[in-house]
Amino acid sequence: MLISTAYAQAAGGAGSSSELFATLFPLVLIFAVFYFLIIRPQSKKMKQQKAMIDAIRRGDKVITAGGIVGTVAKVQDGGEVQVDIAENVRITVIQSTIASVISKTEPADKSANDDKEKDKKSKD
Repeated sequence: MLISTAYAQAAGGAGSSSELFATLFPLVLIFAVFYFLIIRPQSKKMKQQKAMIDAIRRGDKVITAGGIVGTVAKVQDGGEVQVDIAENVRITVIQSTIASVISKTEPADKSANDDKEKDKKSKD
């Protein structure tokens, strides 16, 4: 006969731990690369963006996501910001649509406010 007899292969066991490691290692390595190159930097960037948006105050010069450049006139409750974009032109935008802050205003000096209050009291 020209055709040899085929025998069934014996059932394989669970395999050794080195085989299991060799099959799972590439998956773990891929996840680690994705985490350090994509997920982690993106979450840091999102945290910085949120902190920047939360720190917006009156007088800050901002750029909206639509490309409108203006100065913050008023920060309202509910996540809205009124922005002056030209003389006598004020628009209301959602605070989360602000893409970046060009220039920040200096916070009011607390000692200067205290001096003004003292002057008012001394005049009375």
